Amino acid sequence: MQPQPHVSPTTANAGISAAFESQRVRKNRGNYNCGRCGQPKKGHVCHLTLPSTPDVPSTPISLEPVSCISAAASSSRSTILSLTSLTSAPPRQSITHLRRALSFDDVDARNSTQDESDLDPMSTDLDLDLDLDTDVVQPGRFHAVGLWEVLKRLPPSSLLMAARVCKGWRETARRMWKAAEELRIRVPERAQIGYIGSLLQKCPRLIRLSLKIESDIDATTLACIAFSCPNLEVLEISTSGSAVNRISGDELARFVANKQGLTSLKMEGCTNLGGFALSSSSLSTLWLADLHSLSKMIFNCPNLKEISLEFSRQEDDSTDLVTMVDGLGRTCTRLQNIHIASLKLSHTVVLALTAGDFRGLRMLSLVLGIGITDASVAAISSSYTNLELLDLSGSSITDTGLGMICDFLPDTLSKLLVALCPNITSSGIQFATAQLPLLELMDCGMTVSDPDSDNATTEEKSLTPQRTSGYNQKVFIKHKRLKKLSLWGCSSLDALFLNCPELKDLNLNLCSNLQPESLVLQCPKLQLVYASGCQDLLTRAIRKQVSENFGASENHLPRKRLSDGSKRVLAAPLFYQETREDDIYTGKRRKIEKEVCKIIQ
Repeated sequence: MQPQPHVSPTTANAGISAAFESQRVRKNRGNYNCGRCGQPKKGHVCHLTLPSTPDVPSTPISLEPVSCISAAASSSRSTILSLTSLTSAPPRQSITHLRRALSFDDVDARNSTQDESDLDPMSTDLDLDLDLDTDVVQPGRFHAVGLWEVLKRLPPSSLLMAARVCKGWRETARRMWKAAEELRIRVPERAQIGYIGSLLQKCPRLIRLSLKIESDIDATTLACIAFSCPNLEVLEISTSGSAVNRISGDELARFVANKQGLTSLKMEGCTNLGGFALSSSSLSTLWLADLHSLSKMIFNCPNLKEISLEFSRQEDDSTDLVTMVDGLGRTCTRLQNIHIASLKLSHTVVLALTAGDFRGLRMLSLVLGIGITDASVAAISSSYTNLELLDLSGSSITDTGLGMICDFLPDTLSKLLVALCPNITSSGIQFATAQLPLLELMDCGMTVSDPDSDNATTEEKSLTPQRTSGYNQKVFIKHKRLKKLSLWGCSSLDALFLNCPELKDLNLNLCSNLQPESLVLQCPKLQLVYASGCQDLLTRAIRKQVSENFGASENHLPRKRLSDGSKRVLAAPLFYQETREDDIYTGKRRKIEKEVCKIIQ
């Protein structure tokens, strides 16, 4: 045996440490244990040899490639992170969470708005695209991917606080802000405009911004947005509570003119505009709400396809709608969706609208126009024969007007809304459903009703002219494609027969005189029924008939051939579950009740 050369422990430890440090990718602070044997470092000399394998980084690396990380599907505002290279430009995704104007796909006759009380004071939705490494981020030795999944669910205020934890968290938060393309925040009253600006400056790639402001808003906010978001394409500003929008028409026009890439603008609380002249070659969607007494309304937007103008319900409104509509017909000929809500709507405004060259018009909504009559319906139906949606709620049309709609639009119209039209009777409703084979949504709220009843509100009474229909009216509807039907407030309706195999949503709110024995629902796909203000017996009758319809549609159960050649119907696995251990001795079998249709009272 040859004598081995003596190597002091100090020299060996120094050589081993030097070799190990050459292989280490980075050093984690706060590590007080030996990386080879796990013993405490203090006073410890490790004699373990280094492995002969090639250089291996000490940080964990994922063995499986990660292509996509999705947030929880139950979230109403889920985000998707695509893990691609930072050097490549991120693909811009279309907005899917916003409701398309005038489509009424998710709007019913209740005119209910989304309850945002459950949102954080400053909530966010980030649409991100970046390359996450697999380093361990201190403290707590968070993996970068796991840390990203946690931080992306935080509101902006919490994300700012998380960035103060350590350098690794600050870097991850900085990448998150830098890669964000969409941001939706609710600004509380105590927040300053400088705080909004600091948030926006962290997102240089922001293209979609939605602000819900609870404090007063002025031109300073627009200037902050214009400076911090050079690539902005979609902007939504909504107010809540006692917030006042102090933006003037000239300031709004200047903002639109400077934003060359702006394609969508939606703003509420526009009571102080006074008048404006918008000029933009990129703007395609424009929503303005709470307008009042505008001296001028000029739209020089040749690519505008969708416009929504809602005026305040005040009698002293002096806006000239005829001049406005006439200007739209000359400068915005590509309009496809038009929505105007004003008490000043009249037959003259309709004539100016039909004189315009809107060849691609598909959706027309003229709401609260008491001056709109059957003559107006004749002008609309004969001028625009390709309408898919027609909303004349709050007008003075009669059953004759419905007949004109059926004569001119039987092959295209799929959505018809005639709520708050008191001159329409049950006969007109039945005739319209029978003559419009493509109809999928129909709103007849407050048509077959008594405005002097206790259920009618003060606003409904003021908007409802003298009624021609009486009590004890009956509605019989048989339709193959109807999916949503609203009869809210039809207090004069006492009998209802529905044979609609595709009906999913039925609104019977405030149908107080509808009798349970006069109700027939042959709608096997019914999922949602609103029955607020109805009799308890009516609610029970609805639940019973829905259950019977579901049972009749589920009678095609699988059959099993027995040894004697006969067949026996098997029980559907949906209604029964396996016997639990505590029910074995009692001989009970628990039945699972499936809630086929939800009834809201």
